[in-house]
Amino acid sequence: MVLRPRQPKTTLSTTTTTAPAASFNWVVSPLTYEPLVFNDANKCEAWNNAICEEIQVVRANKTWTLVTFHPLMNVIGCQWVYMIKCRVDGSIERYKGRLVVRGFTQQEDIDYFETFSLVIKQAIVILVFYIAVSCDWKIHHLDIHNAFLNDILDEKVYIKQPLGFVDYSLPSYVCRLHKSLYGLKQALRA
Repeated sequence: MVLRPRQPKTTLSTTTTTAPAASFNWVVSPLTYEPLVFNDANKCEAWNNAICEEIQVVRANKTWTLVTFHPLMNVIGCQWVYMIKCRVDGSIERYKGRLVVRGFTQQEDIDYFETFSLVIKQAIVILVFYIAVSCDWKIHHLDIHNAFLNDILDEKVYIKQPLGFVDYSLPSYVCRLHKSLYGLKQALRA
């Protein structure tokens, strides 16, 4: 089983690690580590549920349609990325499986024409917190699940069928994306 330890959490003042201390006697549990490959994640019910939930959202959004493969198509690969979402106290909130396109293989003027990256400066975030504290406002956290899956694509982008969810009646078909997925050069522009 290929596993990677959870990454350290970074805050404004300190850095804490939620991974166990270095030891040769680690107990490897798929529930406390983020798997690197699909086969390892698929063996664990929590990770399997996470990727099934993600694929249901992708299908409900009508993110792609299956089309016949043509040799002139630039078909991009995709992979599953796994994350453990934690609460403030460090306990596990949920397991997140995300389908990510290997956007680094996209070709300019074929798969995309322009890129956009929405960035916020740290000074703006600090200013908003300063105003909220000085005005005694309540601050709430909002997590929008699958926010990137709502961006409609203008270009024709093709990806391989995701591992574990290949349509066995049409195994040679590829997915033509209608909406964005994580990893594409075309970021959310809305």
